[in-house]
Amino acid sequence: MTDLVTPRLLLRPMTVADAEQVAAGRPADGVRWAPGYPWPGEVAAATRFLETCAATGDPSPFANYGIRRREDGLVIGGVGFHGAPDDKGHVTIGYGLVPSARGMGYASEALRALLRFSRERGVACVHGDTDLDNIASQCVMTAVGMRLVKEDALLKHYRIDWDAPAGSE
Repeated sequence: MTDLVTPRLLLRPMTVADAEQVAAGRPADGVRWAPGYPWPGEVAAATRFLETCAATGDPSPFANYGIRRREDGLVIGGVGFHGAPDDKGHVTIGYGLVPSARGMGYASEALRALLRFSRERGVACVHGDTDLDNIASQCVMTAVGMRLVKEDALLKHYRIDWDAPAGSE
């Protein structure tokens, strides 16, 4: 798998070795993590990735990606899929950044890249959710074109749909 590159970010596919490092809370030699990385949600995502790899094999390209700033290579967060597309072509995504990297547009930039990647691979619909009080995440999903489709006692649910893969219109 190749990296996804944006103007300011490098989204690097997570390997089993990367996920083991995140789950253990210690970076590999030569890898620099921003303060606060990994937070519990990122550890949970790495653990889920490891469990998936053990049970059914590497889900790549529908896996997790580390978010690195291109300017300094610092890992500032993660973005990725909760699994491969289902039989309807739907996937669920998640993302997060260390507090020091929030409010700078990095989450929107990373999520746009992941949505473009999804569409180019024939995904019909991308789902995401966020806590009711996570206004910043709600703004990110809205900014990238996702729409609020449901709200329950705990979460707001968003999605974006495409009729055809990118480039086929």
